[in-house]
Amino acid sequence: MKNTLSFLLLLFILQACSSNAIIIELDNVQSMIMTGKGPGQDATINPYAGEDCIAIVKNVGERTFSIRIQRDGEVLETMDCVKGEKKEITLLAGNELYLDPNPEGPSKARVDYKRVK
Repeated sequence: MKNTLSFLLLLFILQACSSNAIIIELDNVQSMIMTGKGPGQDATINPYAGEDCIAIVKNVGERTFSIRIQRDGEVLETMDCVKGEKKEITLLAGNELYLDPNPEGPSKARVDYKRVK
């Protein structure tokens, strides 16, 4: 019994550590900054902050939302992300990643990051 409990606890810990991805719920009235402003201001933790990386954004909700890349207040790129779509976006050091909701209702996004090879 003790071994089974230990095994289940280890399995849970390994699963929790296997990904930094986070699910973000976007209500229909506010944009969210995912990364780029710094600790305490970002909705996600980018383990590659300060260097070029790839942001992986997947729409796991029912509605389309927009992805916006900014630098120093200037919009560099915007794109829509439809239901079920996954986008890999090269995010240069110093750029900010925003998710803009759909005005028709809430949506959900899964956000993760990986190192540029």
